[in-house]
Amino acid sequence: MSTPFFTPDPKTAAASRIAEFARRQGIAPDDYAALHQWSVTDLEGFWGAVWEYFRIDADTPYEQVLAEETMPGARWFSGATLNYAHHALRNLTGDQVAILALDETGSGYEVTGGQLRAQVASVAATLHDLGVGEGDRVVGYLPNTPHAIIAFLAAASLGAVWSVCGQDYAPQAAADRFAQLEPTVLIAADGYLFNGTTHDRRDAALELAGALPTLKATFLVDHVGLPWPAQAYPSPVVPWQDATTRTEELTCTPVPFDHPLWVVFSSGTTGLPKGIVHGHGGILLEHLKTLGLHSDLGPGDRLLWYTTTHWMMWNLVASTLLTGATTCTYDGSPAPSARPDILWDLAARHRVTVFGTSPQYLLGMAKFGITPSAYDLSAARAVGCTGSALPASAYPWVRDHVGGEVMLTSTSGGTDVVSGFAGSAPNTPIWAGELSAPHLGVALAAYDSDGHSVVDQVGELVVTRPMPSMPLHFWNDPDGTRYHDAYFSAYPGVWRHGDWITVTGHGSVIVHGRSDSTLNRNGVRLGSADIHDVVERLPEIAEALVIGVEEPDGGYWMPLFVVPATGVSLDDALREKIRDAVRRGASPRHVPDEVLEVPGIPHTRTGKKLEVPVKRLLQGAPVEQVVNPAAVDNSDLIAYYAELGARRREGTAV
Repeated sequence: MSTPFFTPDPKTAAASRIAEFARRQGIAPDDYAALHQWSVTDLEGFWGAVWEYFRIDADTPYEQVLAEETMPGARWFSGATLNYAHHALRNLTGDQVAILALDETGSGYEVTGGQLRAQVASVAATLHDLGVGEGDRVVGYLPNTPHAIIAFLAAASLGAVWSVCGQDYAPQAAADRFAQLEPTVLIAADGYLFNGTTHDRRDAALELAGALPTLKATFLVDHVGLPWPAQAYPSPVVPWQDATTRTEELTCTPVPFDHPLWVVFSSGTTGLPKGIVHGHGGILLEHLKTLGLHSDLGPGDRLLWYTTTHWMMWNLVASTLLTGATTCTYDGSPAPSARPDILWDLAARHRVTVFGTSPQYLLGMAKFGITPSAYDLSAARAVGCTGSALPASAYPWVRDHVGGEVMLTSTSGGTDVVSGFAGSAPNTPIWAGELSAPHLGVALAAYDSDGHSVVDQVGELVVTRPMPSMPLHFWNDPDGTRYHDAYFSAYPGVWRHGDWITVTGHGSVIVHGRSDSTLNRNGVRLGSADIHDVVERLPEIAEALVIGVEEPDGGYWMPLFVVPATGVSLDDALREKIRDAVRRGASPRHVPDEVLEVPGIPHTRTGKKLEVPVKRLLQGAPVEQVVNPAAVDNSDLIAYYAELGARRREGTAV
């Protein structure tokens, strides 16, 4: 067993909510392994205890915690009726700060619990007057501001179904998502901030409204101060000011436990994005467990996690309210050129207790030479990180430049469950480059190709027992075929997520990257993240992408694409330095065949590298079958890699 990089302070761990929860179950508060074992062997006991611990306020009680344990199709808390919005608002006192609205200029404003409840009630009444009710869809074309949370809670209070995407999506890309839902109301902002620029999205909002023929109204949000033009919309217009200033009492409609709460969309790199539907009760319990127990959030805490509204982290950030803690919204670039350290400044000024970000952000801070500890981060107890595998090299940087008492917690999960499969808790040790343990209630394992659980070996991430936040279904998938094929075709009755992981002998989890982009050279498998970690540590490299390409003649080509840092050129000396780093730091069997300089690495809109689409382009698959350009952060790069693959197949030097 390796020595943990970080061990929680025993007194702090003993005072945490997860420790109290363990004591209530008769489990030692410092024995996370025992608590987790109980949580996955006694699903009914564990999730029933979560219900009791967080005092779920159901309008009608449940008859049974888990009426049918099947995957897909598990039936949780049958008979219960409740409402997510009620629980999001019930713990907020009138003068308590519920939402801190921040932006990249450093300015901000507060929304108290009383103000939030009043505005949610007003918007809900306005929606109700338009005929919005249970099952109707309300969609948002909005940046990460309080408007999005208010609109979401208003829709949820009525039993309507919510969906949102950021305004960096082109109108057609947003319509590709929203038109599937046939929404009744669109809520759109005038624009958003990013890297010193105000982006005008008024025309985009008009175009999007025109692409949604089922709309009964479009709400127009004044966010960046651009006047809405007096032009005809395809549906009646409601100014946000009018929608939020009515004097109303909030009444939340009780709905069944598995009534749809929201639709989140896959990245949609091929074809139309798939709509993933989650329910009120499943999300309520899962997010209370994740935020209340694993993140130890409660009244008096403040969470600031950089996200956009189309990433599942926005949904989790909004759920901070369930715990009675304050959530922070942020509009802007995470590291604007004028102030790349702005998020740390805001975290210090507003006494943030949990700061959340991505591996790319932390690695970028290190390369920028930023020292967050220059600010007073004494309120912060944890830095959360998700989105991709967090390399071991980031852990010493956080210790040395953020603070040695701050717990760095890496989490792996997905949009599919809007939560995490593995991560940390206040009472778990942390090993650099590893996730401390599977989350409570997650029966996680690594499977080999024969479907056997393996330890200290690379395998497929699977979940062998159901979770309440697994999708109810996919939108427009009446027989469940697409849902089944997405997760259950490899191992019947077992959720296969599509990640390579190692479950270690000391119980932690190492994430190696997507299993459909694994590097398999001469039968030896390696996750792409292992190579990216090594290469991107080099100060000369801004970003890297390694691809393993099976070729028609039986060959295997493994190029490494790199974007050099500003002012750096890729020469033979740097190529050899990169190869040596891979050889020593990752695997001598996976030294790339070629190291090629490229203008950029394409990503999904949520920042994930497009490994499989790039691989297919290099293999010669038509662009239209591989990737939807609207789902890519830089669509010009798609043509670049397609052309590069064509030259390779023609025998032209790449």
